[in-house]
Amino acid sequence: MATKVGTLPKTMPSPETGETLTRGVRPFKVAYKGKTITVDLPGYYPKGGGDGVHVGNDMSVVDRALRMLKEKVDGIPAPETIRKVRTKLRLSQRRAGALFRVGPNAFDKYERGLIEPSGPTVQLITILDRHPELVKELEGA
Repeated sequence: MATKVGTLPKTMPSPETGETLTRGVRPFKVAYKGKTITVDLPGYYPKGGGDGVHVGNDMSVVDRALRMLKEKVDGIPAPETIRKVRTKLRLSQRRAGALFRVGPNAFDKYERGLIEPSGPTVQLITILDRHPELVKELEGA
């Protein structure tokens, strides 16, 4: 019987042991430069303890947590922060790419977490977040 698109089965056999793994969440610590955050990591897990199997977007929870830590520790804005600032400045992704001179698809990639912005781009995002009136000055340059 086929499963509905977007839904995952409740159980699966372990690819290593054949043991039945059950869909659930477990706490998982994400660490970056001495800082940690604990997230609920979805996956297929054996009864008791042991390693799980992660499929689809399961690891996106860890990716988001790592981006949050990098934002706190290094000041590298998380994708959600970049989107928030761009929206606040009333710029489309393409227009932001042109204004920042990073290419027409750069903000799409930043906001999806595929790549991190460069140091100068991070600095400009931070400045424009604090001084949105400077967008008009940059557009005239």
